[in-house]
Amino acid sequence: MQRTSLGLIALAGTFLVGNATAQSGAKFTAQDYVDILQLIQGYSRILENCTNGGNDYADMYTDDATFGVSQTWGSGVKIWFRGRQELAAAGGADGKGGCRPPPPNPEYHIVANLSIVPTPEGAKATSTLLTMQNKTTERGDPIHWEGGYEDTLVKTAKGWRFKQRIHVWSEVKWTDKPQDMPKRNLADE
Repeated sequence: MQRTSLGLIALAGTFLVGNATAQSGAKFTAQDYVDILQLIQGYSRILENCTNGGNDYADMYTDDATFGVSQTWGSGVKIWFRGRQELAAAGGADGKGGCRPPPPNPEYHIVANLSIVPTPEGAKATSTLLTMQNKTTERGDPIHWEGGYEDTLVKTAKGWRFKQRIHVWSEVKWTDKPQDMPKRNLADE
């Protein structure tokens, strides 16, 4: 009886996800939803570990994709990285086929509260970003709210990819270029 109930729940869930429809009439299959979820959840591991000389990070995007920052959801975007080469560098590439050395106290990205909506062009997603720093203090390992992501995704011949990813964080005064950002001090935040 328990197996039958679980099977019916799984089937109902697949039907509901498989028929997710936006007001525009765009639809996802269950596999689309799973693939987008895998892309978004896999982002943190790839970013934190600079796999394949930053190329795995760049592979998560379309060739003409952008990564930007903003203080406001839905507007005010400053594009920091555009195209494959810049995205590979953002993913940790050292410019020589390898990776930059990791920082002494790395931060780990935790993506939560994910919402994915189909659009005629592909999908939109929003999520909350938390980071945990591997630097134990008297309060433990700090977990810090860092805004969230606003994503535009498209389905390509290689699967779902980011067309645009925007890190939205209202507390930060973003500069036009990442290299102009002041050094962070979590103790002051």
